[in-house]
Amino acid sequence: MKKPTEDNVKAAFAGESQAHMKYLAFAAAAEKERLANIARLFRAASYSEQVHATGHLGVLKGVGKTADNLKGAIDGETFEVNEMYPGYIATGNEQEEKAAVMWFSYALQAEKVHAGLYKKAKENADSGQDLGYFPIHVCGNCGFTVEGEAPDKCPVCGVPKEKFVRF
Repeated sequence: MKKPTEDNVKAAFAGESQAHMKYLAFAAAAEKERLANIARLFRAASYSEQVHATGHLGVLKGVGKTADNLKGAIDGETFEVNEMYPGYIATGNEQEEKAAVMWFSYALQAEKVHAGLYKKAKENADSGQDLGYFPIHVCGNCGFTVEGEAPDKCPVCGVPKEKFVRF
């Protein structure tokens, strides 16, 4: 693919991915306001944006075999843990942007767990095996992720066990 088109597809992927997530957040806000049909509209549009993003990622050949996908996931999470979020936190602290620092810190803690889970999954995939079943719980407040049972209280943000979503 020629560079200008590749850059455009990458930009379209980023834009559609952001729209997908933004519309999900908008749907949740509409639901809180008891505007069920507006929430439904946002969820439908979000799904449409996800379809577009997935198509763009396919054009970029961004999805491969599971072992390769896991390597990419490990690389991405490791970058976020070692470089991206520490730099963002430092800048946020310098500029006294407490809310941004809080969310960067929440994400950093979750990304550390994600990297470890992906490494374990890659070891299995490299040997042709799936992971054994174990529950995965994600804090619905801060995104912290835990393998196994949810803790009584989130170790990152302190919300109770009931706020965790089981996968």
